[in-house]
Amino acid sequence: MTLENHNTALDAWIDAHFDEEVQFLQALVRVPTDTPPGNNAPHAERTAELLENFGFEVEKYPVPTQAVKDYGLESLTNLVVRRQYGPGPVIALNAHGDVVPPGDGWTHDPYGAEIVDGKLYGRASAVSKSDFASYTFAVRALEALGLPLQGGIELLFTYDEEFGGELGPGWLLKNRLSRPDLLIAAGFSYQVITAHNGCLQMEVTVHGKMAHAAIPDTGIDALQGATAILTALYLQNQHYQSITSKVEGITHPYLNVGRIEGGTNTNVVPGKVTLRLDRRMIPEENPAEVEAEVRRVILDAAATVPGITVEIKRLLMAGAWKPDNRNAALVQALQKHGEAVFGEPIPTSGTPLYTDVRLFGAAGIPAAIYGAGPRTVLESNAKRADEHLVLEDLRRATKVVARTLLELLQ
Repeated sequence: MTLENHNTALDAWIDAHFDEEVQFLQALVRVPTDTPPGNNAPHAERTAELLENFGFEVEKYPVPTQAVKDYGLESLTNLVVRRQYGPGPVIALNAHGDVVPPGDGWTHDPYGAEIVDGKLYGRASAVSKSDFASYTFAVRALEALGLPLQGGIELLFTYDEEFGGELGPGWLLKNRLSRPDLLIAAGFSYQVITAHNGCLQMEVTVHGKMAHAAIPDTGIDALQGATAILTALYLQNQHYQSITSKVEGITHPYLNVGRIEGGTNTNVVPGKVTLRLDRRMIPEENPAEVEAEVRRVILDAAATVPGITVEIKRLLMAGAWKPDNRNAALVQALQKHGEAVFGEPIPTSGTPLYTDVRLFGAAGIPAAIYGAGPRTVLESNAKRADEHLVLEDLRRATKVVARTLLELLQ
C-alpha cells in the first residue's frame, strides 16, 4: 500500500470509531478537575481505567502528598503510556487535564458533556481534555493498521498546567520518567504553534498603618501606596507597547493586575493592601531582567508615599518557549496533513499564552503545539462559561495527528 492508502485507512478507522472517541471525551469531561483546589488524582484514575479498557498499559505516578500540598494543590497523579515499536525516535504526546473552575454564566452543565448542534459543552472540553481523546485515538488508529513502525510513542497526561507544570511534565522530566525525542502538545486545529510567551506572576503586599477614619492622620494609608504602585505599573505597561517581538503571533510584553485585596472596613484607614500581577514576557526578553525591572518600578513608586513598606513575592516564573528549527520535520508533517484534512493552509505561529511546552524546550526536546480545537481561544470559550468543542474539529485533528505519527515513525 502507498502512504496515501495508509492515510485513507487511518481516516477510515477514526471515522468508524468516532462515536467511541466522543464517548471517551464525555467520560473525561464528567470528572471535575477544578484547579484550584486541584484534587485531580481521581481524574487520573478514571482516565487510566478507560485507557486500560483499550488495552493500554498505564503507568501511574502519584506526586508525593507534601510536594502537592506545598504547591497549593490537593492530589496529583501523572499518567504515562509507552508504546515501543522498534529502534528510532520516541514521540511524546502531552495534554493536561486540570482546568480553572467553571465560574458563572453557564447555560449548559459544565460537567455534563452535553452535545448540541455538533458541539460538546463542558469545562476542559476544548482545553485540553479534547487532546486526551485526539492523541489516544490517533495512537489506536495507527496501531490498528498493523504496519511495521520504528521508534515509539508516549502518552503523557498531566494535571498542573494551570499552576505552571512543575509537578506534571516538570516532575516527569526531572525524574527521567520521560525523555522523548520529539513532543506534540495540546493545542488547536488551525495552526501549529512553535513559540510562546513567558509569564512572571508576583504578589505585592503594601503595608501602612490602620487608623480610625475620623482621625486618618494617625494612620498610614496602604491604599494610597498601592495606588502609586498601580499608576507606575500602568505607565510601564504603556512603555511595553513599544517593544515588539519578531515571532509571528506575538506582539509585545504586557502587564495585568488581576487581583486586589485590602482594608478591613469602610471607616478604617487600610493598613494592608495586596496586589497580584501577571507580566507576560516575549521570547526575546531575559526573565531575570524583567523581574528586576518590575521590582524596581514597584519600590520606586512605594518610596514616594511616606511610611509605606512593601513585600514582593514571586509566585511564578515561566520562561518563554523560543523557536527551535530542530522541530522542522514535525511541524512540516503537521502542516501538510492539516492542510490535506482541513482543506486549507495550516500556518505556524507563536502565541501569547504560556504552556508546559517550555519545560520540554528547556530540556532540549523539540516540540510543536497542535491538537483539537478552534481557530482562537475566544471561539471555544476556554476559561469562560459554555466552553465547547466542535466535534468535527476533534475528528479531523485526530486524523492529522495519526497521519503525522505514521509519517515520522515509518
